[in-house]
Amino acid sequence: MATNRSRRLRKKLCVDEFQELGCELTLSFRDGLSDAEMDSFVEAFLGDAVESNGLGYVGGDDYGFVCLAERGSVSAEQRDKLEAWLKSRSELTGFTLSPLMDVWYPENAVNPA
Repeated sequence: MATNRSRRLRKKLCVDEFQELGCELTLSFRDGLSDAEMDSFVEAFLGDAVESNGLGYVGGDDYGFVCLAERGSVSAEQRDKLEAWLKSRSELTGFTLSPLMDVWYPENAVNPA
């Protein structure tokens, strides 16, 4: 595809100045976690860590992708808040939160701000 694209097409493709950023999340739960504890964690995660920060989550219990709930990019501040919330949880033995990356084209580098 041509690299000389119109502004309208760049926006539609979410490239260049319209690039949207998010991050991958992998969770490791402690052994012996009951179903009720898991449900409670997921509920708190979605309410306190994701929705309250204007984020969205796509994935399962142990792996997914965090993006902005509306069109746009996750900010470094939002990512840091999510990381701090995850560090405070006793249900987890660990987690991996990737650096911000392109939501639509993960192989592409992040454009400088």
